[in-house]
Order: sequence, then structure tokens, then C-alpha cells
Amino acid sequence: MPDIASMPVFILIALLAIGLVALFYGGDWLTDGASGLALALKVSPLVVGLTIVSMSTSAPELFASLISVANDKPGLAMGNIVGSNIANIGLILAIGALIAPFAVETRLIKAEMPVLAAVTLLFIVLCIGGIQRWEGVLLLTVTVGYLVYIVRAAKKSGNQQLDEEFSEVVENSPRSLGKCIWLILFATALLAVGADLLVRSAGELATRLGVSSFIIGLTVVAVGTSLPELAATIAAARKRQADIVAGNIVGSNLFNLMLIGGATAAAFNFPVESTWLRLEMPAMMALTLLMWWMFFTDRKVTRLEGIILLAIYFAIILWSAS
Repeated sequence: MPDIASMPVFILIALLAIGLVALFYGGDWLTDGASGLALALKVSPLVVGLTIVSMSTSAPELFASLISVANDKPGLAMGNIVGSNIANIGLILAIGALIAPFAVETRLIKAEMPVLAAVTLLFIVLCIGGIQRWEGVLLLTVTVGYLVYIVRAAKKSGNQQLDEEFSEVVENSPRSLGKCIWLILFATALLAVGADLLVRSAGELATRLGVSSFIIGLTVVAVGTSLPELAATIAAARKRQADIVAGNIVGSNLFNLMLIGGATAAAFNFPVESTWLRLEMPAMMALTLLMWWMFFTDRKVTRLEGIILLAIYFAIILWSAS
């Protein structure tokens, strides 16, 4: 790639957009390829949905964060992780509630939300002084433990509806081993190229605008890499599929912290600036607890609560950028 520092702003914006599109389709195709490969190997749709699909949909954020830290832009990576979690609750969950207020399953409130709150607190504590490689391995270990737990719990409960839901999710995945492998390799290459374009263009734009790469990661990159979750939430909300709306947000936030934060820190020592711990990370924790409280009260999220979440989201972004 030519020297990006000499490119005009409109070219940088175009490269950033291309990077986001590449990440969007790369993540989608990786999910299809990985799901098809697992199904071809006779893995049940339930296990594929709870593990392969859940992790593959986090691929855009994972590649963006890994390449950000590898290019000495940890602020972009951390802004992406924290910003995605904040956007998932304050923006995406809010939009879902505005489209159609929805009820929340008791299982999500009693099982997944306590795990999300605990993992969010653990991640913030690990960020104090920077996340070391062994702490990244710890987060990855928690990821594996969580996956084992949810698969066993789902099988034990014999939830036929959940099995049918995941059968529908993966029914369009290819079944040919050769096609699946080719799709995985192509999607991985597309993710790498897209993440590289995104990181380089976003970093240069941050420099020219005189803002920190963390703010760019918190806003543009975080929202851009969360577009798959937004699309899935809008589709589910319009179909009144409440369990998918809430479960998608909770699952995405868990994997952002455990898988993406863990993999990035395990690959590189992940420096964390103390300023990030003053507003954005406490805001992420506060929004997580607020979402839990909204789920718990009357077991639903109303349009009024969606408006409140949206207002809080934009207040956080404006305060961070000021």
C-alpha cells in the first residue's frame, strides 16, 4: 500500500469504509464456512450455534483489535472492545426496544447476566496497569469454560426450541468440506485485509483530526464492527424474537471481553492508559448493570428504557470526545 500519510482525507475515509465492508462480509462468510465444516463433521446444530457461530460473529472485532495492537495502536483496540460493548447496550439494544419492546427470558437474567457482570468487572480489574499475556490466557480459559458450560446446560435442558433455532441459523451453510475450507481461508484473508485497511486509515484520520485513536476506536470502529449485531437485532426485533435480541447483545459483549480481549492480550502485552479507566470502562460497567436491572424489572425492555439507553450512549460519546 502507498504511504497512507500522503493520502487525502476522502481517500482515507473510503479505505476505512472498504475495511468495514470487508470485515462485515469476512465475518459472515467465516461463520458460514466454519458452521458448514462443523456440520459436515457431524457436530449438532445446537453446539455449532452456541460455539462456532457465536465466536465467528466476533471475528471482525478480533482481527481489528489484533492488528491494532500489532501496529502499536492499543488505543484503537481498546476503544473497539469497550466501545462495542457500550454500543451494543446503549445503541443496538435501545434500537431493538424502540422497534418493538420485548420480554426477556428468566434464564438470561439468572444465568448469563451474572456472568457478563462478573466478566466485565474482571476485565476492568485486569486493565489496571495493562493486561499481561498470562491475563490474556486467563480470559481465554474463562472463554473455554463458559462455552463448555453453555453447551452442557443446553443439552441438559433438552431445549428443542433452541436446537430448532440454531438449525435455522446454519441451514444455509455449505456442506462440502472443500467449499467450507476454501470459504474459511478466503474469509480469513478478507478479515485480515479489511482490518489492516481499517486500522491504518482510522489511525491516520485520528492523527489528522487531533483526537486519540481510542476515541476513533470507541466510535467509528466500534460501531462499524458492531454492524452485524445491529442488523441481527433489527431483524429479530421486527419478528418479535425477544430471546434473540437480548441473547445476541449479552453473548456479543461476553465474547468481546473474554475472546477478543483475551486473544489480543495473549498475543501481545496490552498496554492500557489510566485515562481509559476514568469514564469509558466505568460507563461500560454501569450500562451492563443497568441492562441487567432493566431485564430484571418486569422482565422486559420498554421503549422508554430504550430512549434512556440511547440518551446515555450519546452522552458517553460526547463526554469522551470533549
